[in-house]
Amino acid sequence: MSLLLAPWTRLALLAVLLAAAGACVLVYEPQRILSEGWPPGLPVGMAVLLFAAAYGVCSAAFVPRPLLNLAAGAVFGTGFGLVAAVGGTVLGAAVAFGLGRVMGQEALRPFLRGRWLEAADGQLSRHGFRSMLAVRLFPGVPFVVANYGAAVSRCGWVPFLLATAVGVVPNTTAYVIAGASASTPGSPAFLLSFGFIAVSVLGAGIVAWRKRHRLAPAGGAVPVYEPASQYPPVVSGAPHGP
Repeated sequence: MSLLLAPWTRLALLAVLLAAAGACVLVYEPQRILSEGWPPGLPVGMAVLLFAAAYGVCSAAFVPRPLLNLAAGAVFGTGFGLVAAVGGTVLGAAVAFGLGRVMGQEALRPFLRGRWLEAADGQLSRHGFRSMLAVRLFPGVPFVVANYGAAVSRCGWVPFLLATAVGVVPNTTAYVIAGASASTPGSPAFLLSFGFIAVSVLGAGIVAWRKRHRLAPAGGAVPVYEPASQYPPVVSGAPHGP
């Protein structure tokens, strides 16, 4: 029993679980919903709930969120699609955060070495909501990486989920609108949403480039070497006799 509760055993189980989830995604191809649509006959409310649940599982299993957001808009339109996408995002983040916190945190925390990792861990631990909100607003860090990274830190559940629910709304809305209006790519809605996505990606790159200096290793002091003595050392000692 103690072996099953060992940190490295739980981390290995997490790796196996994630690998199995990724394999299931490759086999079942949930992205087919983009072309096939949702099964007919379901009430809209039930379909939205089921889609959000499937979204959460798929996003925790490495399915890209932009693809799922486009599918939500294509299947449900802007209103219901946004509800399904945001709900699924929060659910997927909670699943990944819970798995990482229970099965990986204890084993991985001793390896938080280096200026970048320590700085990121400190920000998430002390300023969980603000840090996660920045990560969600700027699409620079992959969704799954941010989830498991926050799980390894000491970020709390409430700041993590609240920042996720608030921070993903702008970018998710743009993708959902793009999916809902994909049949008319020349429409103002599609062009505006696509432009917002492009600007947000560009803005994230600029911000990451400008902030890199804060996490870069501090410039070490130039080593100062004392100049060698101009005169040879004097060796004292008794004179050698004849």
